[in-house]
Amino acid sequence: MLDNKLSNPYVQLRVEYKRRYMSELTEKQKKLVDTIVTTGCSIKDAAKTAGYSSKGSEEAGRVSASRTLRLPKVQTYMQQAIARTLGLGAVSASRKLIDLSSGARSEYVQLEASRDILDRVGLRAPDKVAHNIQGDIKINIDLT
Repeated sequence: MLDNKLSNPYVQLRVEYKRRYMSELTEKQKKLVDTIVTTGCSIKDAAKTAGYSSKGSEEAGRVSASRTLRLPKVQTYMQQAIARTLGLGAVSASRKLIDLSSGARSEYVQLEASRDILDRVGLRAPDKVAHNIQGDIKINIDLT
């Protein structure tokens, strides 16, 4: 049964794709992604830091790094690294919001921080509703 599956060309293509593109990242690939995510630098600078640039040509290293960043496994790793970074940033941002809600000098800042906190946990003030009434209104003012 297993030999029968591997003789299928479609299955063979999937196996080859997984072997080539979804295997573990190399240390060089991880360093490239980690450098870009943590520092926000350009691909050229990250390629130099990760060791993609050779002594003779930084441009060749940038091109190689750019191709590496297009690989599905590298893109997946980059998305995970970005999510981790944003998750860590969310912790400090929420702490700052809590500190502002109680410790800001301005009452307006305290109010806005408190509103943001309540909004983020799902306790939101109802939207304002405007009521329009249509009809004929006649006013007669006699000044005599």
